[in-house]
Amino acid sequence: MTIADMLRRAAEEDGDRTALVCAGRRWSYAALWAAAQGAATLFRESRAQHVALLDGNGEAGVIALFGAALAGVPFAPLNYRRADADVAALLDRIAPAWLIAGDDRATRLGAAAGATVSSPAAFVATAQAAAPAAIDGNREDIAVQIFTSGTTGAPKAALLRHTHLLAYVAATATPAPAGAHEGSLVSVPPYHIANVVALLTAIQARRRLVLLPAFEPAAWLRLAVAEAPTYAFVVPTMLARILDLLEDAGQERPASLAAISYGAGPMPPALLERALTRFPDVRFTNAYGLTETCATIASLTPDDHRAALASRDPAMRARLRSAGRPLPGIEIEIRDASGIPLPAGARGEVYARGTQVSGEYRDRDARDSGGWFATRDLGWRDADGYLFLAGRADDVIVRGGENISPGEIEAVLLTHPAVAEACAVGLPSTEWGESVGAALVLRPGHAAPDPAEMQALVKARLRSSHVPERIAVLDALPYNDLGKLLRRTVRASPLLRTPPSL
Repeated sequence: MTIADMLRRAAEEDGDRTALVCAGRRWSYAALWAAAQGAATLFRESRAQHVALLDGNGEAGVIALFGAALAGVPFAPLNYRRADADVAALLDRIAPAWLIAGDDRATRLGAAAGATVSSPAAFVATAQAAAPAAIDGNREDIAVQIFTSGTTGAPKAALLRHTHLLAYVAATATPAPAGAHEGSLVSVPPYHIANVVALLTAIQARRRLVLLPAFEPAAWLRLAVAEAPTYAFVVPTMLARILDLLEDAGQERPASLAAISYGAGPMPPALLERALTRFPDVRFTNAYGLTETCATIASLTPDDHRAALASRDPAMRARLRSAGRPLPGIEIEIRDASGIPLPAGARGEVYARGTQVSGEYRDRDARDSGGWFATRDLGWRDADGYLFLAGRADDVIVRGGENISPGEIEAVLLTHPAVAEACAVGLPSTEWGESVGAALVLRPGHAAPDPAEMQALVKARLRSSHVPERIAVLDALPYNDLGKLLRRTVRASPLLRTPPSL
């Protein structure tokens, strides 16, 4: 069995039902399955070893995903925001490949080594016209290869086999097929694991896929109102921009939305409470996971959200900042630097194990002998098993031999009424090795607070070693397109390289 079997069953059992909506075009399950079979024929005849996508959300990507599964070759979505030279370097690593490239890049990349290049429109038309291929592949084949963001070096090729994806779908599947009115609004880009699993879980549940080619808040709201999806996944920066538009422009709120999942980056507590208040009837889920774990491994459920929001117990309310508890079939441990498991409340590195956890790269398997994968995320679990994250291990500030979590400092800085966003980073220090620096973004209409005031705020809540020595106000913090804070860019800011001037 492979992920293609989900689409096959949907076509056999609900062939006339709408499977996909994108840019005004509608596809039934039967039509989508036929196109995927034709795509598999194209891939086999080309002798491609990978199927690469360099485009936003669209029908071409969905057809390519299932066509690659049928042909028994990995689907490799690429970041379309990369420069041509960077894309060419990735193509060299997966040659020979069939590349589906949007905009004018099909022409520009036509000479890419070992690649058959087509535009999305040409690929879809050719796939529809091709004869169907026989089903190939098995559970242990590589289904998807995703190049990680590469913020600390060359992108790593993370491998997800059919067995990992099928295990994820089984752990998150709804008990009954979705109603004909239900739909999933997908706006995260195809090269993110959240996109891949959103497609698969929608097909499994028979929810209509509503694709937004590229996220823009006004377009997202228009599509949500016009197509009436019942479910959506967003990253925190997307949610903030949607809420800003709803509140500033008085735009119509999508009445159909029943559930919103979020993840791929830290959710500011104030933003989450704002969203829960703005959407009082929507079921919110925090989904924590990585590409290497095949998406979500821990989840804060809708009931968890509402119970925490309504509680006056500080410990209960604090769970709004947690990533929830492990999914069925997932084990999570917190370990110290030597790999020893830690008890509840102790901070360390998050490890995960389970059938859906791959931990595999093109050149190595990163799991230990017991099947545990080191996420490189820091965190702790409370007495009831709720997971709290404290940033990436690579982001830890080491001041005079003390490990300092930037998330702790940021949480305190965000309690100031003038501060909308905060980022703490380590700065070079001849005395301490690293000192603490902080970048702030102010709320509209607020004056910059005095640096001494911010330092006193941190000192009152945390140890003196956590107090920022340098503080700067920025117009905005740098994020990538998935809402991941680019701390390296903040660290290089000239405003943090000079004494504070607020």
